[in-house]
Amino acid sequence: MKKSMPSPRLNALATAAPGHDIHQAFIDWATPRLTDERVRAIFTRMTARSGIDHRWSVLPPTRSGGSPVAAGGFYDMPGLPPTSVRMAAYADHAPDLAMQAIAGLDDALDPARITHLVVASCTGFLAPGIDQILARRLGLGAAVERVLIGFMGCYAGVTALRTARHIVRSEPGAVVLVVSVELSTLHLSLADEPEPLLAMLQFSDGAAAGIVSAAAGGFELGEGRSLALEGSENLIRWDIGDRGFEMTLSGEVPGRLRETLARPDIQRELFGDAGPPPLLAVHAGGRSVLDAVEHALEVAPAALADSRSVLARYGNMSSATILFVLADMMARGASGEGIAIAFGPGLAAEAIRFRA
Repeated sequence: MKKSMPSPRLNALATAAPGHDIHQAFIDWATPRLTDERVRAIFTRMTARSGIDHRWSVLPPTRSGGSPVAAGGFYDMPGLPPTSVRMAAYADHAPDLAMQAIAGLDDALDPARITHLVVASCTGFLAPGIDQILARRLGLGAAVERVLIGFMGCYAGVTALRTARHIVRSEPGAVVLVVSVELSTLHLSLADEPEPLLAMLQFSDGAAAGIVSAAAGGFELGEGRSLALEGSENLIRWDIGDRGFEMTLSGEVPGRLRETLARPDIQRELFGDAGPPPLLAVHAGGRSVLDAVEHALEVAPAALADSRSVLARYGNMSSATILFVLADMMARGASGEGIAIAFGPGLAAEAIRFRA
């Protein structure tokens, strides 16, 4: 008799964000950089319609309470800090924020039972890596297997869940700690055009941690899906420059997403013949992205309420964002079939089905 495969489950999720709200400070800094009054007026309208109320940064306030772009702040130097300084800040702050999220797991986490550690982090590099730093701080055994998912961008959180699912399916006794930590606010650039400023307007810092195992409880994790859009490689880019990681986020992205997701063949690939499931955990990559998904799938506005709530409260935290959406669903006791889907560089999408 064929032995059944274990059903990997996301047993618990916890999130953490820094306490420094920098959203309005960025708007105040960015607006005067647009010298054309008409362009500045458009930028002001778009910031008001962004769907974002708060964005959080690990960068501390100045002694007088100012933001990182104020006099005496992190960015107060000619030409802005070089990448080396930003990576030093990543090394200082990323482990602490990740540990805050891990601590939120409370009794769901028993370090002695962890067999695997999967970490997604795309906004910084160091070696030994953040996976080793977290393993050491948690006192994990030397035999714990580690996977570090880096520089994939906003969909890396889905990739981390899929990786954990594969581990549990192959090793039914595995207990996987999944962590995502992103410090997007380390990558401010001196843009003076609306498109890059609107891209930076969205990003924020955050971390999430979860437990994936075959034990009962939480969300059952199903099959994954990957989708890369042809001819879209320049729509979302993430390049390492001398002054941080340089984001390219084309204004064409929402339109391409809407056009692609509206296709019946793409919907069958992602959702099967039944169409979009009741629970849609969509990466809160921006209001226009969520609008595009809503219209393409022809779902009610309430279907993306969790994603819009995360966007309003936190902004776009790259790979951690989708885990924040799932955490909100878990906290409110959502039930039924669902899919988590995130978009990122490529332009590409990564998805994983789940049952709450």
